[in-house]
Amino acid sequence: MIDTNRLVVLVDGSSYLFRAFHGLPPLTNRDGHPTGALHGVIKMLNKLYDDYQPAYFGVIFDAKGPTFRHELYDQYKANRPPMPDDLRQQIAPLHELIRALGWALIIENGVEADDVIGTLAARALAENYQVVISSGDKDMTQLLTHSDITLLDTMKNAATTADNVAARFKVDALRADQVIDYLALVGDSSDNIPGVDKVGPKTAAKWLAQYDNIDNLIDNASKVGGKIGDNLRAGIEQLKLSRELATIKCDLELDTEIADLAISAKNPHKITQLCDTYGLSSVKQQHLGSAQNTAAPSQPVAQNYHCVQTPEERDALLARLKNSERFAIDTETTSLNYTEAKLVGISLSLEAGEAYYLPLAHQLEQNLPFQETLEAIKPILENADIGKIGQHLKYDRHIFARYGITLRGQADDTMLMSYCLNATATRHNMDALADYYLNYKTTSFEDIAGKGAKQLTFDQIPLATAADYASEDADITIRLYDFFAEALEQAPRLKQLYQTTERPLAEILWHMEHLGVRIDKTKLAKQSAEISDTLAALKTQAYELAGREFNLGSPKQLQEILFDELELPVIRKTPKGQPSTNEDVLQELADEHELPALILEHRGLAKLKSTYTDKLPELISPETGRIHTSYHQAVTSTGRLSSSDPNLQNIPIRSEEGRRIRQAFIAADGWQILAADYSQIELRIMAHLSGDEGLLNAFAAGQDIHSATASEIFSVSLDNVTREHRRNAKAINFGLIYGMSAFGLARQLGISRSEASEYIDTYFARYPKVRSYMENARDTAREQGYVETLFGRRLYVDDIRSKNPARRQAAERLAINAPMQGSAADIIKKAMLDIDAAYRNHPHLRMIMQVHDELVFEIDPAYADSLKEDIIKRMEQAVSLSVPLIVEAGIGNNWDEAH
Repeated sequence: MIDTNRLVVLVDGSSYLFRAFHGLPPLTNRDGHPTGALHGVIKMLNKLYDDYQPAYFGVIFDAKGPTFRHELYDQYKANRPPMPDDLRQQIAPLHELIRALGWALIIENGVEADDVIGTLAARALAENYQVVISSGDKDMTQLLTHSDITLLDTMKNAATTADNVAARFKVDALRADQVIDYLALVGDSSDNIPGVDKVGPKTAAKWLAQYDNIDNLIDNASKVGGKIGDNLRAGIEQLKLSRELATIKCDLELDTEIADLAISAKNPHKITQLCDTYGLSSVKQQHLGSAQNTAAPSQPVAQNYHCVQTPEERDALLARLKNSERFAIDTETTSLNYTEAKLVGISLSLEAGEAYYLPLAHQLEQNLPFQETLEAIKPILENADIGKIGQHLKYDRHIFARYGITLRGQADDTMLMSYCLNATATRHNMDALADYYLNYKTTSFEDIAGKGAKQLTFDQIPLATAADYASEDADITIRLYDFFAEALEQAPRLKQLYQTTERPLAEILWHMEHLGVRIDKTKLAKQSAEISDTLAALKTQAYELAGREFNLGSPKQLQEILFDELELPVIRKTPKGQPSTNEDVLQELADEHELPALILEHRGLAKLKSTYTDKLPELISPETGRIHTSYHQAVTSTGRLSSSDPNLQNIPIRSEEGRRIRQAFIAADGWQILAADYSQIELRIMAHLSGDEGLLNAFAAGQDIHSATASEIFSVSLDNVTREHRRNAKAINFGLIYGMSAFGLARQLGISRSEASEYIDTYFARYPKVRSYMENARDTAREQGYVETLFGRRLYVDDIRSKNPARRQAAERLAINAPMQGSAADIIKKAMLDIDAAYRNHPHLRMIMQVHDELVFEIDPAYADSLKEDIIKRMEQAVSLSVPLIVEAGIGNNWDEAH
């Protein structure tokens, strides 16, 4: 039985494309643009999706250009005619529409769709998903070596599994693991794979039935009589090549993970635009119904862009800026890394459709005087009476700060305005916002700079091109601001959230990023060296346990050791039928033998070393001697901050080696680290939102909530709660607010599903209003399409009415948990605003990090006690709940000591 929650559908988009093109009449839209293949592919994809309702849906196309097979054999696919122009013209709109419908589109340069599908199928099976591959290509049958994978030919309405491979090829006997050899023997005229002369399906199947595989057949080639035997012997080298050409790769290094195939939100404006353009009214009706709410302006905006090239033109523009109430501004630089980016130019806009570019540092071009221009614009940028508008304005703050300019005045950010209005409707970069809200296609940086290693930096781009690109940025920024300002007026709570939380928080985050965090690179270097020694020792132990040397990173060699030599049980297999050695399998095998546990320990330490102890020192700025992370306000749907370079949210804390990494986060000389962390904040918010007396009383009494829950569930007094009781109760407390099922709880605790169900039933019996809250949250989401945090942040739940069970259930879990996660995020942001207002530029306290529910400071030891108490007080009083907020704080010489 198919579990749609764990179903991955992989579509051979290239196969669909050619079938639709050749199978349908040459349709066109009203402008004469060919649309037959576009109609056909979307119709087939819609039916496939509706039939299976998968949680994960990816459409994979071949990339342009040659692949590794062409390097092996220059005649590979040589007999295929070039793609017809009528078909080529339909590819771009087809790709756009697939993305707009919320389906993952995957194209990997230098790789055929078959190999991408094979690799994704292997990953999915390794992660215990079920897989359906939709393709008319019989070559795919070689992947059917696992019972959880099916090959579907929608044109013939035929499904092939491991049980009926022979029937698909119309031979008496053939297994999936023999398909590669079969294809190598018979050849493939479509791909121009040569095969063995005069060998057809029946002969190939007969040989494989007798000899099992090509290697055995070659070893016994002398026994094959007649002319066909002569052909076999003459074609052995060609046969080996054909086998390599026919083999679908299942181990590519892809950036795409299975999680990336999850169904995403539709883009109704893009769907409307494409369907109207290409005459796909039925697609628009099916996916959007009658309510489409397009936000695109009814009239296009004329563009009037100027490159300011003389001091006189510059001064005239600056005179206008001095008398303005607000203007949009954007910097053009040499890098996205704010710690090393150099300013190349500035674009400005005072009204929609009009924009100006000030070139400052273009190579081989005439620029305005650099320092003179910055000195001229500085008083305007630092004038607190003039508003500044930007897209991701925090980045521009950093750039100006590098040149001694501090942005002042009301600073509106269109990225944050969009995020407050609807965090999940679209991504919040300028290209996506312009497309979604303005129905405007911006020029991408790759359009003017190229891609990859040969990509130009902005100062290398011809000035005329650069000026138009930069002017467009400023123009679109002010257009987005006008749109979002009006939209926020219609949603007062969201407007308040933006104005009182997200907008001022951006400046605080800029200060924290600018200050950075000091790292003890000597300590990290020592830890790296020790990990290297430990890894070497683990490798030696592994050799001793295995009885010989082998490559710990080689799945093939590990398979030989574990399953052939140590004869451990095979728990799962790869799509090629080989025993799996993934992490889950090794964890299960660790109960059987020491070696799998040792391999896991080696893998974990190796990752720790490469990700943290080796990497963090490389991020230290040569200018400041500190690392400068980037905080992201508009990434998570719940309002939580994320960070990158480094990702502070993922620094491990549970293992000894992980805690040692935190020991390398140190204070400035003569200072210490203060860490203050909200205790069980989401459970406290749950108590507040649900109003459950049992939870409220436990928190009011200052009881350990996990012990209190254990006492209720297991009917024992608090004094008699054991560590196991508390551990199980903790899993239930946190599991339920994240929507964990009885199956998930059973797996986590190592108990039966019925026992886990009894725990959950008892929990809800003791805390009945928690169940009521969960039911009300689901109902609210279904009625209005979103839920809210305590501060009015809307958390849209687009799939709450989905017919797809997996998507609907995920949306229901989000409806329950998002108000808690989002409220926790809002509370710590409120605390940060209050603390910053009290301590901005304070001589004895500096806020340097925010990690989940924790704030980290540098603190002057002479004032530590009083400052610590005040920080705790401000965090605990950030909001008034029906249960007390508790903050645990500590002081130490490093981040770990402060806990």
